[in-house]
Amino acid sequence: MNIHELTALTGETPRQVRYLVAEGLMPPPEGGRANASYGAAHLAAIRAYQRLRALGFKPAAIRLIREGRGGPITLPIVPGLALSIDPALLAGVGPRTDSRALAERVAELLADILTETSQHGPDAVPDHGPADER
Repeated sequence: MNIHELTALTGETPRQVRYLVAEGLMPPPEGGRANASYGAAHLAAIRAYQRLRALGFKPAAIRLIREGRGGPITLPIVPGLALSIDPALLAGVGPRTDSRALAERVAELLADILTETSQHGPDAVPDHGPADER
């Protein structure tokens, strides 16, 4: 596809696409400048960039994530809960990872944590064992 078809699919401008290529946030097109051709990898890179920007990441941070450099990235979810992603560890995961199974596993862990926290939180009734005999 050409740059106009790519921008129609993504909502980005041609200038933004060229910026993403120049900054290393997506691979360069095939065929050089005059006959530039974009494919699925370019579309995926733009969509990933858009998702991360929507989460508040700056382009420099997105570049580090894309390159797998830098430390873990923490995404606040709700007060008291954050998701930590380590790009270096994700390098071997790949696109064939079953995202539904992963989401189910995260949901199970979160349910366990929330159940445990509610049983021992500030509003929980303390368990003192058997009543003292006097």
